[in-house]
Amino acid sequence: RFMKKWTWSEDRHDLSMCLSVCLLLYVFSSSGEDSSGERGLLHTWKGYSCSVTPERVLLSRPVLQAALGTRHGVLLVEGGQVYSFGEFPWKQSQVSEVGPLKPVLESSLSGQRVVAVAAGSFHSGAVTEDGGVHMWGENSFGQCGLSSLTVVSNPTPVAVLDPDTSPPHTIRVLELACGEQHSLALSAQHEVWAWGSGCQLGLVTTIFPVWKPQKVEHLAGRHVLQVACGAFHSLALVRCLPPQEARRPLPDKCGQCNQLLYTMTDKEDHVIISDSHYCPLGVELLDDGEARMEPGRSPPLRLQSSPSEPLSSHTSASAPNLHPSITDHTDYERRRTVAQNGEVLTTTDSDISAAGTDSDRTVGGMGGAGSQNSPYPDDQAVKEYLKKLSDTSLAEETAKMTKAGASFQVSTDDLIVVSTCEALSLKKRINCYYPGVGGVAGAPGGVPGGFPGGPAEERVRLEESMQGKKSCSTGDIREEEAEGLSRRLSLPGLLSQVSPRLLRRASRPRVRAVPLTPVGGLPEAGELLPSLQTEVWSWGRGEEGQLGHGDNLPRLQPLCIKCLSSKEVVLVAAGAHHSLALTAQSQVFSWGSNSSGQLGHMACPTTIPRLAKLSEGIRVWDVGAGAQHTLLLADGDCYQPILYYSGQQVREAAQDAPQDQTEGYSYTQQPVLLPFCMNLGYVSGVFAGGQSCVALADRNVTGFIASLHELAAAERKFYCKLSSVKNHILRPLLDLVQTCNFWLTMLLLQSLARCYSRLCHLTGQHSTSLTANLRRRREVKSLVMLEHASIFLDTYNEYCCSVGNFLVMGGFQALAKPSDFFGKCPELLQRLAESSEENIPLSDLLVALFYLPMRHLHEYGRLLLKLGTCFEVSSVDYQKLQDGCSKFEALALHLKRRRKEAEYTYHFWKSFPGKMTVSGLVSWFDHSNQSQIHAIEPMPTALCSLGNAASTELCFVPSRYGLKVISPEETFTLLACSSMEKAKWLRSINQAVDKAMSGAGQSGSGAGQRAEPPISRTASYTFYKDSRLKEATYEGRWLAGKPNGRGMVKWLDGRIYTGMFKNGLEDGFGDYVMPSKTLNLNDHYQGHWKEGKMHGIGTYKYATGELYEGSFQDNMRHGHGMLRSGTLNSSSPSVFIGQWVHDKKTGYGVFDDITRGEKYMGMWQDDQRQGTGVIVTQFGLYYEGAFNNNKMQGTGVLLSEDNTTYEGEFSEDWTLNGKGVLTMANGDYFEGTFTGEWGSGLKVTGSFFKPNLYDSDGDKGRALGRLAVRPEEKWRAVFEECWMRLGCEAPGQGENQRAWENIAVALTTKQRPHTHPSHNLTLESLEFNPQQHVGPVTMEKYDRIRHYLIKACDTPLHPLGRLMETLVAVYRMTYVGVGANRRLLLQAVNEIMSYLARIFQLVRFLFPDLPEEGGVIPEPSSDPQDKKDSKCADTQRVVSSSSLLLPVLLPRLYPPLFTLYALEKEREDDVYWECVLRLNKQPDMALLAFLGVQHKFWPVSVPVLGERTEVVSSTKDACFASATETLQQISTTFTPSDKLQVIQLTFEEITKEVVSSLEDSFLWSMDDLFPVFLYVVLRARIRNLGSEVSLIEDLMDPCVQHGEHGIMFTTLKACYYQIQHEKTT
Repeated sequence: RFMKKWTWSEDRHDLSMCLSVCLLLYVFSSSGEDSSGERGLLHTWKGYSCSVTPERVLLSRPVLQAALGTRHGVLLVEGGQVYSFGEFPWKQSQVSEVGPLKPVLESSLSGQRVVAVAAGSFHSGAVTEDGGVHMWGENSFGQCGLSSLTVVSNPTPVAVLDPDTSPPHTIRVLELACGEQHSLALSAQHEVWAWGSGCQLGLVTTIFPVWKPQKVEHLAGRHVLQVACGAFHSLALVRCLPPQEARRPLPDKCGQCNQLLYTMTDKEDHVIISDSHYCPLGVELLDDGEARMEPGRSPPLRLQSSPSEPLSSHTSASAPNLHPSITDHTDYERRRTVAQNGEVLTTTDSDISAAGTDSDRTVGGMGGAGSQNSPYPDDQAVKEYLKKLSDTSLAEETAKMTKAGASFQVSTDDLIVVSTCEALSLKKRINCYYPGVGGVAGAPGGVPGGFPGGPAEERVRLEESMQGKKSCSTGDIREEEAEGLSRRLSLPGLLSQVSPRLLRRASRPRVRAVPLTPVGGLPEAGELLPSLQTEVWSWGRGEEGQLGHGDNLPRLQPLCIKCLSSKEVVLVAAGAHHSLALTAQSQVFSWGSNSSGQLGHMACPTTIPRLAKLSEGIRVWDVGAGAQHTLLLADGDCYQPILYYSGQQVREAAQDAPQDQTEGYSYTQQPVLLPFCMNLGYVSGVFAGGQSCVALADRNVTGFIASLHELAAAERKFYCKLSSVKNHILRPLLDLVQTCNFWLTMLLLQSLARCYSRLCHLTGQHSTSLTANLRRRREVKSLVMLEHASIFLDTYNEYCCSVGNFLVMGGFQALAKPSDFFGKCPELLQRLAESSEENIPLSDLLVALFYLPMRHLHEYGRLLLKLGTCFEVSSVDYQKLQDGCSKFEALALHLKRRRKEAEYTYHFWKSFPGKMTVSGLVSWFDHSNQSQIHAIEPMPTALCSLGNAASTELCFVPSRYGLKVISPEETFTLLACSSMEKAKWLRSINQAVDKAMSGAGQSGSGAGQRAEPPISRTASYTFYKDSRLKEATYEGRWLAGKPNGRGMVKWLDGRIYTGMFKNGLEDGFGDYVMPSKTLNLNDHYQGHWKEGKMHGIGTYKYATGELYEGSFQDNMRHGHGMLRSGTLNSSSPSVFIGQWVHDKKTGYGVFDDITRGEKYMGMWQDDQRQGTGVIVTQFGLYYEGAFNNNKMQGTGVLLSEDNTTYEGEFSEDWTLNGKGVLTMANGDYFEGTFTGEWGSGLKVTGSFFKPNLYDSDGDKGRALGRLAVRPEEKWRAVFEECWMRLGCEAPGQGENQRAWENIAVALTTKQRPHTHPSHNLTLESLEFNPQQHVGPVTMEKYDRIRHYLIKACDTPLHPLGRLMETLVAVYRMTYVGVGANRRLLLQAVNEIMSYLARIFQLVRFLFPDLPEEGGVIPEPSSDPQDKKDSKCADTQRVVSSSSLLLPVLLPRLYPPLFTLYALEKEREDDVYWECVLRLNKQPDMALLAFLGVQHKFWPVSVPVLGERTEVVSSTKDACFASATETLQQISTTFTPSDKLQVIQLTFEEITKEVVSSLEDSFLWSMDDLFPVFLYVVLRARIRNLGSEVSLIEDLMDPCVQHGEHGIMFTTLKACYYQIQHEKTT
């Protein structure tokens, strides 16, 4: 049925991966500028004509990801739900065709949270949060991974198992990619798994289909970043191998077919050396299991010759005259080699490009002759032939060269042509001979392992090429492999033709060049930023050239497209038969089918990657590939993204035509701008498929989205500029200093180049990270520049230092002297330096150019500040953005000062006469070493800080002409020869200090004019004697020669402390990072310090993954704290919260063992359970009793879920051993001796009892909690810390006045500068003592105290507020999760009562005049509401902890507490609720009659919409409606007093409705009132009424139990029990 319904075509080559109707997905915040609050708007359009108008479709949720097949698609929306749309022939019970405007929810995935989706031609896939894979759709070729099924109707789990493990464990998957007949999965280990049919699987098998997912072994050991599927080909983005893994010698023969990899052919007057071996598999498996690509080439198809000389055959798909199109301006001077009769010539890419277009010079073909045509079948024969060449004398070779014709042949990577030509300079011959690594045999002065000669660019490229490129494409035209270059140039015998003088000169040792691309990226960046050192691998069918290897051959295994290895590819996309690669420099490479111009260019052939043709300044940052078109997302002139379209135009009448019928269709010659793109909002991602296009966009919410796009666009633009400077300026400069022999300048320039490359690489990684953030998260917390700002700050600091050093030493002026190079491109230099001045000196242009990155720091600050304006001032995101802005702005100002110092120092040395005076010495001391000089006090023996000593103290000594200098670690004396000399020193030092402190840049005119120096200063110092700080560098504030104030200490072992100091020791809040050598991670502490040790509240993140939050003392955990253990905090296997003593668990604590599903609540000693405690499990077991040595040992009580109870002796965990009583659920019990483990069989020696009706079981049903920790013993450390914050050594022992002073200090010192004004008002109101006058507490003063407590408990800055916050945390930790056990209800209630009693003790300490518990305030309240709250009498109020504190405490503890009540009353509430549902089926009059309500109380008419309506027999839910609605509010209140107030209002509403129809003097009797109230309770339909009744009864204030509220509550309780036992007929 499926095949009949859906027509297939065997030769349909243009089946796309996408839907033929594409969607524009708008995702914007519900609080955005769109007042309707709609989210997830869908728009559809086709083609690129000006008449296209997107059609809008609404979705209920924001769309996170879209994946499209040929005629269907899937959407991932917020919340992890998946929708499908389009045609579903595989759906058996659903409509097969659903319009694109009607997405259908995939209900089979409802229980899963999906994080990624994928769609093939006719099947779909989804990845869940736990890494599971679900597939559905067509399965004829095994593409769904489910055997024996041709169609999978609904999403079905597919197991991805590793067969190499026993038992096979499940592989966690990150993302999927689907083709027409295959599927790929990227695992969490970044390996590729494949299933389905075809060579595009990359598996070593000939049996198809492959039903079970198998690992692509040829990519094993590599770090795959992304996978993409075309119709019948696959792509993978792979991180480059580390250098040590790539530096392996290549074998001489192919491991698959055993043919030679390199051949040499001897012609009449030239030699052809070729590595044109082609292996059909394209991959060789080495002995160690790794895959290596063969440097194979395509077979020869036809001959092509130049006018000067014929060359060997090559393939038409790899014609060399077409290769230069892949080169671009970002690579400077790519080298090619030509050997002519023993002489080697280097040519640049420009030469090749010219040769490709000039009719007089045709480049040789790529594919050389096969190895079978070589007369030298092995390496030994090659060496002998080369030796024959070396025997010819230099004179003979020179004569041959002068007589020979100028036959100029440029080789490609496959071919080296050795022929005759005109004589070339010997220097060029030597320079081209030396670029290989290591010395050359027979070369005098050669330095092994070094770079003895050649341009610096060659050596840089060699180092870059040493990265992991073991596998390469056969069609690569830009050879960068160091081994290949060395192999082709190091021909034995050529050196014998060179004079010894030139050899000695060429082999002179030189400084090794630094790669302009950092190998492995920035070490400190780690996994925080995406990698730019990537490779693109492809495999599968290649008839359209979509594999990018320069031919149309298929590849059975993955093969690296080598020409993209240095392009910093960050994203790949696959259309039906073409491929795209997006680079970090915002360039797009395309290859494959170009039948409709979908590649963005019209160059041929299309079998190798070429740049899409875009206007200058267009920076692409996302791509989508359809069947015959490409969609590009780019930055334009403004920061709102724009869309470009390349490919086939769509005609309205032919939208439903088959995709392979494209005759008469128009298409683009190059990408064109879509005219409506500016109306789509801020597009964050694009998709393409079939004949249509898709874009994911956001609405601008309070400017946040626009600011985020502006930040990312600015970073992309900045990286492109840095790359242009590196390739057009920095690389030529490295060559320039080599030729000019500027040795010192070369060293400094290499240091500058190294720092510049690090900065450039970091910017590229950051721009890629910002782009990825735009595609998925769009959150502030994902900005790396905020969370890890130190990486950026350190990199910029290092770069500025290198530029400053180069400037101080006159490096830019030295570069400007040989102006031949810059004379060729002054406009380029001026444009890159962004200088509009005319006739500006060349050196100034270079200075401005290399200081240009410093201006970007201001751009960071501006954009972060702009982002911050989108948030509330009190929000966490605003604080992060403000801090980040401050850091970058402060660094920008600091670097600006450093630049001025460098310029001043350069001019100083330039004008320095050479005679050193005291004043000159101080100036040198200040500027040459870039140290900070600080002012000195004018009085004798005053202290000062001086120079590099960072905090050196200077004072007068009693000696006649001496100065005493006190440093942080030493004291020494300076003696002058006379008083004049001494005064001269003081005056010069004071002038320099005055100038440095004031920042004026000039010395003062005299000592009398110097300003008074501040007593606190900022400086840097490296300790060398102090044992604790030895070799550590401190930078920050100083006072009296010691660190004091904010500062930072860095140790050589990697430890860093940043925070407050006092008297030379850490004191106050600080941040401490300590590396762990064993785990290669860091321990991280944030918190308070005292006298150099951790002391106070703090957070410690251990390198093991554990996290501790709590109190410290003397560098140890001491006091109350919580420890989360486990590798990941989000899924910790255990959590402990409780008391610590000297770094060990001691006292009361709660331990949640998540892996075992157990929770322990009891006493601890030395990290072991010791004393009484309670354990509950997720299986319903409950134990309370004694613990000893971390085991259940002693007397205890054990209950199971079915109420089976054992009370007796225990010896181990859950192990019975000794006397006890085992009581069954039905009351039968055993009494005797028990042995064995609970749940695995018990051995009993004793008696069995079956009680009769007259037996008393009072002794057997003893209440739980007897053997648990008493409530007043719990959380003592929490209350003790609160007392300590109030200044009390013990509870109740302290001064009241001191407590209020400590409260004021805590509130004022902890206020943040950016807190909300309302919050500041709250804090200010808490600083005043409500008890202003001593004397009895009146009602007015009592109300002031009550309002004060409410405010105090709402802010964590107040000691009571922090106490309340901690109590809520520990209570929820105890009774949530496994702790939600109904048998813990009594303990939970008693714990709350204990809280009230202990908090009331604190309150009475702060307000001593407040009466004791149960005392009265003998004054009536003027507030009528307070009269209602007064439950005992109108003339007095009873003071109780529950009435004063329960309204503050209970709302915070209500959820876990009410859950326990609901579990305890579950059975009773179910009986009650069943009766409520049954009785509520009756109409009002029938129910009133059934309950026995007298007719005089029946309402005659009821108000409906403002009008009175008569009550008839069919009326339902209308009588006493206001009372019913009032009683329903009992579930929305928290405290018993509030719930009693609701009950009272319900009675008043009943009375009001009855009195309206009766006389006003009516009085209720209980016999009349109860049936009416029972009716109201039934109609209120309160689900957990039994839990509400029990909560009120347990926590009700005792003084109201016998009053009016008590009677009303008794009535409600009676109604509850009456409903449970109500019988209906």
